[in-house]
Amino acid sequence: MAAHGDAGRPRSLHVQATDDLFDMNDPNIKQDIICMILQYLSNEGYQASKTTLYDEANVKRNERDEHQAEVRRLKKAILEGDWPEVDKLCTKPLIRHQKSFLYAVYRQQFLEYIEHHEVQKAFLHLSRRIKPLEHLQTTPDEFKDLCYLLTAKSVQDAPSFKSWEGIGPSRERLVEQFQNMLDSERTIRENAVRVPENRLIGLLQQAVAYQMEHSRYHSKTIVKSTSLLADYASFVIPNAMCKTFRGHRHNAKCLTFAGVNDKYILSGSSDNTLRLWNTESSECLGILNGHSSRVWDVNANATGRYAVSASSDRTVRIWDIEQKTCTAVLQGHDGDVYSACYHPGDAHVISGGYDRVVRMHDVETGKLVKTFVGHELSTTSVICNPLGNLIITGSKDKTIKFWDVSSGLCVRTMTSHLGEVTSVDVNGQGNLMLSCSKDNSNRLWDIRMMRPIGRLKGHQNTSRNFIRASFAHHSLVVGGSEDGIVYLWDQETCEVLQRLRGHTGIVYTARWSRDQGLFATASDDRTLRTWWYDDQRSLYSTSTGKAINNHELRDRA
Repeated sequence: MAAHGDAGRPRSLHVQATDDLFDMNDPNIKQDIICMILQYLSNEGYQASKTTLYDEANVKRNERDEHQAEVRRLKKAILEGDWPEVDKLCTKPLIRHQKSFLYAVYRQQFLEYIEHHEVQKAFLHLSRRIKPLEHLQTTPDEFKDLCYLLTAKSVQDAPSFKSWEGIGPSRERLVEQFQNMLDSERTIRENAVRVPENRLIGLLQQAVAYQMEHSRYHSKTIVKSTSLLADYASFVIPNAMCKTFRGHRHNAKCLTFAGVNDKYILSGSSDNTLRLWNTESSECLGILNGHSSRVWDVNANATGRYAVSASSDRTVRIWDIEQKTCTAVLQGHDGDVYSACYHPGDAHVISGGYDRVVRMHDVETGKLVKTFVGHELSTTSVICNPLGNLIITGSKDKTIKFWDVSSGLCVRTMTSHLGEVTSVDVNGQGNLMLSCSKDNSNRLWDIRMMRPIGRLKGHQNTSRNFIRASFAHHSLVVGGSEDGIVYLWDQETCEVLQRLRGHTGIVYTARWSRDQGLFATASDDRTLRTWWYDDQRSLYSTSTGKAINNHELRDRA
């Protein structure tokens, strides 16, 4: 992998808004999309679905059937010489070149009048119907010959009609001419909306290539996107410090990514404040005051617009990140609040702390909705699984508890750790859990089987600090340590992949941002730091001493 842009500076993803590329309300654009989908369904053999879509896309089957019925009636009327019926049917355009066909119909009627020696009717018909369409004659002398026939004995007397075969054959020839015009129009229409082969797949491949081109990191080898349901994100193992965020007057305890595409970092500190930072520039955008004691934890909601913070002042505060204002203060805890997070759906906030009680508050009203009681010592960490039906908590009593949100009951307790549990985290799929403990180990758990599957060691976590770790991308775990080093582990092997040095104090927490392609850490040295991939530096396995290939690790993930 090679970093795109100057070393140490992440690439800015300023991409033109897709709304500016084309107008989705343009009927032509809509028709093009339908045509591509129809082609794809046809290529994949979904004929029934193709027919259904074709009918629903303003090309109704009953309209086609009605048109075909009128065509059949018109042919029949011509063959039978039912000219009033022909006139009636021709009032509705059945073909693109309707006037050329009408001229041929009127000419046929005129010739039949001549054949029957109905001169008066022929004259009136010539002057009223054919004369206005004289410019559509098939030969330069045709109209002149039609006029000559008013005084001739038979149709064949005029040079233009010497080969006239009679009423019956000429009617058949007229019907044949009508069918040829229909066939020609169908060919033109099909060519006009011809969809290049595999057009939808081609555009999707171009879209993925565009996303790769604008990703933070560019691969030196060809990579494949494994899903079209999410934007492509390059996968690398960060190996170098990117930015340093300075401003807190005391240690930085916690942080969270926030805003659209994680463009902000919100941090909490023992200086009683939260600070909002620009992720890319490390500029401090504002100080959020309100807490009267240290901030232990902060987490953004699903949209990144709001965040919730937990503090030693016994309160939980909700913040509007864009406005940099506190919108609500949730009270009720009897002691430090160590952890707080949003419940999926963002309608409730879960919090836990020194008083051992886990509380759920309604965000809109601020009222206490439910409590979860069962831990014997302080609750140090609270999270929810992706489905929102479970709350998972870690505690100083060395246990991890699973709570049913509906009933408020503890449905499972895990007791494998030998020290206080300092944090818990769940991966995006909801099948793995990560826990940190003061027994100097982080553990991976299979939530479905409710059993441990690996231990992550190498860091230090034995003191009174809350050292936290979290999942990073699809195959990494990143965490802090009391030795001031940031650790990265491989989920599959549980080995340390990277030790990152730069902080001069305890690293309390580390958070990964998929959108930014980097992770951030908070430390006792009063700073935050972001870490990213620098292709000028090698990445080595600390257990084997061999170079690790980012692409090989991606394949393993």
